[in-house]
Amino acid sequence: MPPLKISKKHHKHINNPFPSPPKSLPLIHGTLSYNRVLPHRQVYPIGKDFQLLWRSNNGGYVSVSHKSEPDRSLWSSIPGEAFISAASAKTEVEESRGSFVIKDGDVSFLCDHQNIDEIKTICKSDIERKVNDSEFLYGLFQSNDKNVPIELFKRSQFPTLVISGWVSSKKVKSFASKNLCFWERKLSLGRAGKSSLTARYWVLFHQRNNHQVEFQVKFGELKQLQSSRSYLRFSEGFQSQRWKHIRLRRRRRVSCFLSPRDFLVLSSDDDEKGEEKADEVKEFNRVFITYSSERDEKFYGFGEQFSHMEFKGKRVPILVQEQGIGRGDQPITFAANLVSYRSGGDWSTTYAPSPFYMTSKMRCLYLEGYNFSVFDLTEHDRVQIQVHGNFVGGRILKGSSPVEFIERYTETIGRPPVLPNWIINGAVIGMQGGTEAVRRVWDQLKDHDVPVSAFWLQDWVGKRKTIIGSQLWWNWEVDTTHYAGWRELVHDFRANNIRVMAYCNPCLVPTNEKPNKNKNLFEEAEKLDILVKAKNGATYMVPNTAFDVGMLDLTHPNASGWFKRILHEMVDCGIRGWMADFGEGLPLDANLFSGEDPITAHNRYPELWARVNREFVDEWKSKSQGKEREEAEESLVFFMRAGFRESPKWAMLFWEGDQMVSWQHNDGIKSSVTGLLSSGLSGFAFNHSDIGGYCSVNFPMINYQRSEELLMRWMELNAFNTVYRTHEGNKPESNCQFYSNSKTFSHFSRFAKVYKAWKFYRVQLVKEASQNGLPIARHLFLHYPYDEHIHSLSYQQFLVGTEILVVPVLDKGKKQVKAYFPLEQGCSWQHVWTGKIFGRSSIDSENIHQGLEAWVEAPIGYPAIFFKSGSPVGEQFKTNLQDLGIL
Repeated sequence: MPPLKISKKHHKHINNPFPSPPKSLPLIHGTLSYNRVLPHRQVYPIGKDFQLLWRSNNGGYVSVSHKSEPDRSLWSSIPGEAFISAASAKTEVEESRGSFVIKDGDVSFLCDHQNIDEIKTICKSDIERKVNDSEFLYGLFQSNDKNVPIELFKRSQFPTLVISGWVSSKKVKSFASKNLCFWERKLSLGRAGKSSLTARYWVLFHQRNNHQVEFQVKFGELKQLQSSRSYLRFSEGFQSQRWKHIRLRRRRRVSCFLSPRDFLVLSSDDDEKGEEKADEVKEFNRVFITYSSERDEKFYGFGEQFSHMEFKGKRVPILVQEQGIGRGDQPITFAANLVSYRSGGDWSTTYAPSPFYMTSKMRCLYLEGYNFSVFDLTEHDRVQIQVHGNFVGGRILKGSSPVEFIERYTETIGRPPVLPNWIINGAVIGMQGGTEAVRRVWDQLKDHDVPVSAFWLQDWVGKRKTIIGSQLWWNWEVDTTHYAGWRELVHDFRANNIRVMAYCNPCLVPTNEKPNKNKNLFEEAEKLDILVKAKNGATYMVPNTAFDVGMLDLTHPNASGWFKRILHEMVDCGIRGWMADFGEGLPLDANLFSGEDPITAHNRYPELWARVNREFVDEWKSKSQGKEREEAEESLVFFMRAGFRESPKWAMLFWEGDQMVSWQHNDGIKSSVTGLLSSGLSGFAFNHSDIGGYCSVNFPMINYQRSEELLMRWMELNAFNTVYRTHEGNKPESNCQFYSNSKTFSHFSRFAKVYKAWKFYRVQLVKEASQNGLPIARHLFLHYPYDEHIHSLSYQQFLVGTEILVVPVLDKGKKQVKAYFPLEQGCSWQHVWTGKIFGRSSIDSENIHQGLEAWVEAPIGYPAIFFKSGSPVGEQFKTNLQDLGIL
């Protein structure tokens, strides 16, 4: 394998404020040839519901469709071009305090010519016949266990389809010439020598259910052809009658692969004459899948994305990491990059990406596994997925609407459980400062009649002074000095139907300098050998702001149980919910107990972290006795920011991490809406942001502080999130808080009541989400996919369920918003505050997919909120607002 180069940038104090984009391979344009004995046109079944069409037109292509709609392609290759290519390249990694960059270094070889040898269906009878015929399927199976083939195919609906052939190229002699562009190097290198490289490949399509096809791509051993003449004979053999001779040759069984899903091992033909093994063992570590797209096709999804809703024309990396400070917004990104390497991030950096998308043409695909991948959508007629590895698996989904896609996607990856009623009952008060400060604000909340569901006390573990200010002690036990009278505080809250929430993460700090501790959890974990190790076998101390931490190795079988005991102690002291922070920072050179590749484990770690927390919640619920077991109000909840594809299966609730306290697009209030909606389109049904944002900055000449107006507009926005939770931010003294003055307190009370007014609908939507995966807050694409205007919308507006339309004010000083009203199916929309109706009678167009745009007054305290005219949900919401004295 090409070497991995990792550069640590943690301790650089002066850096390039405008770092260059990561060096990467360009989009590969491969060529295709095929065996001339293949029919001109042939339809092959995939299971009972899907089919693959092969046509030799224009150089040959394949297309997957559902038998119910045979003319609608769900996935199609590009005529005459390779849909499978592969390469071997060096991997270069840069890492700095949770920010990561993965680059493509020098390329050893690139196989961008694909030959299709055979397209074959495999039936159940074929598998059974294999028992009595060792040569059947030409050595398709490796195992001698006669039961293995049936077991491996158990999940499939027969027949399975296999496309096999070769990928090949000239051997690359030297790929690093700085005087040549990529394509000049690529096209010239093969001429430097006579050798060429080739490998057998297999593409398998299995039907998993009536709306999903699983695909897998795997390669055999990389081989070297000793002369250009041999290469030409090998390639051209597919276009000559000589193929008949090749087909009749005895095929020997070769152990080419056993996939990570343990489904099957395929074989290669006898080596061609003149073909020999390369001098060194080589294998691919880059796989490219290329297929067609339409020019006007819009792409949605890819997890929680903060800058864009639609991705046509972009190159989307799928790597868990810190989202960054600014993410392209200036001047803060400049400053953040200057003082900490790449910590500003960019438009693509996110805590919770997912290798999943759906399109406006009703196509949908996702990758399985955890390898780093890049979705290249930069060319109008194609998609190219680059996967770092030598195996690719994924699924193609059939659906007629975005709603169907989310339902079918989450049916496979998993859905969250129903949230406890208490967490969605009122405001969650995020506070720090100790017992006295908390009781003082609680008294004020009662004076302002604020509906409160919980106090989230992030500093329950106590605080420490560092060079950057006040930070938490990452030693997960209550600090009874900082929170004197903790038990009494918890009791008083519970008597008023208020829960206590706390904070933890999978990292630990040495507590030698902490004066009032009962345990040293870092020391315990180190003795148990359950912390992530460095390559030298010592505990990997991961830099984090002003101190270094040890990180739980969640691949260790003892780590999960140990941390569950910590969670149990938290619950025993009265905590009923917590922020399960971080999870995105596993070092890419870690030495894990499992021995797995840390780059792959990096994307899996957030799911492992969520699973620990979720398993504890479920175990605690099942073991609780008496009244607590019967009373749903005692249910536990946790919320996270880091995630990957299957996080919705394990995490109960998400929050969007650390937005800037700004009005900006990439990392301010606007980005919180984009992240909310993009994550919802990716299966993250329950999400929310910190009211007011989190990150304040006080640099010379660069000052970001939460203003009163920003805080109040964020309150209005988050009154329509799943959870209504405040955060004081990283610099509480610099930020306007809900308790800063009577104006902010009154506004907070008003919108806590607005949040309460649609609780009846929220309860319904939460139950539906646990059943079908649909998010609470929804981009209009979900329900109006054929309305062209909605593709231009990102953060400007959103739906709550199907019945409420929210058009928030997201710009400083604005008192009006431009609202767009979808009018399909004859619906109209009623303004909550004035009762004005916006409907089809307001426009002349007969286009059923065209809506209405209108400017709407939205002064502070009266954001633009609408409900469907005649909707029982809307009418109940309006009645509740009246009963609460808001309307």
